[in-house]
Amino acid sequence: MLDKHVTLAHGNGGRYMHELIAEVFARHLANPALDTSLDAAPFALPGGKVPVVTTDGFTVRPLEFPGGDIGSLAVNGTVNDLAVSGAEPMLLTLNAIIEEGLEMACLDRIVASLGRAARAAGVAVVAGDTKVVPRGQGGGLYLATTGIGVRAPDCSLGMKSIRPGDVVLVSGSVGDHGVAVMLARHEFEMKGALASDCAPVTALALPVAGLAGLRFMRDPTRGGVATVAHEIAAASGLMLRLSEAAIPVKDSVRSVCKMMGYDPYYLASEGRVVAVAAPEAAGRILASWRSLDEGKAAAAIGVIAAGRAGVILETEIGGERLLEELEDDPLPRIC
Repeated sequence: MLDKHVTLAHGNGGRYMHELIAEVFARHLANPALDTSLDAAPFALPGGKVPVVTTDGFTVRPLEFPGGDIGSLAVNGTVNDLAVSGAEPMLLTLNAIIEEGLEMACLDRIVASLGRAARAAGVAVVAGDTKVVPRGQGGGLYLATTGIGVRAPDCSLGMKSIRPGDVVLVSGSVGDHGVAVMLARHEFEMKGALASDCAPVTALALPVAGLAGLRFMRDPTRGGVATVAHEIAAASGLMLRLSEAAIPVKDSVRSVCKMMGYDPYYLASEGRVVAVAAPEAAGRILASWRSLDEGKAAAAIGVIAAGRAGVILETEIGGERLLEELEDDPLPRIC
């Protein structure tokens, strides 16, 4: 049963958000093409490639952080939702909601960064809208995007194809974006040189999208790898067994998490891919990823097992712990 009021927990990627989607949005907007487990929804046309559309909103504080800003975050977040759905990104629309009092120089830097990110990702911003809200009624700048891409008609990635014995992969270290943004806020009396991993994942995702044995891909943004794992478990009805020793986490990220009491598996990444593949395909995917600079740290981090749906982390000391589904915000909103 939903709460009487919307809380921040309704937007953190965990159980409350899933309940909100199911009991409000899906209930009122249900149609044959609506699948709330997807990042991007395809719609069929006669012949040729299938167009794919995704939409997203972006709010982050500070607006600029090491490794990126809200502009590059908006482009890469939208492009990545298309790429992990097997679609080649083509076009973007952009809505900018600007708070009165934002420095024009700051806005200029962010829009310039957005343009660079779009060119680097090979997409064009073809439409948009701008609104200004009174001082105190916004977070400086909010961005909303829609992305259009195309994919092969025989591409059928989805959680429902996942089977026991499949392998869970990640394309690089996790939690970089979450920690970089936290440090940039200067709220925790901590400093560090860690940069966000904010980047397009098209070079990682598209070369393997048509590979036989690839079941599913997702970019682990809000809620991190742990939340993607729970989404897979819920959709497939299977158990995920993740290996703590195999999950790549940078020492700097691990140190911040240890000091602040955070779990890196729940922290956002903005330039990574989580994939599930049959064992015979997993090695080929890892080889493809590791051939790229952005995939050097790619790893097999777990397996899909028969059993009650859930996520188990096998610890480095040989024990096991249950990774709970995210409910309350574990840290200030970072994407």
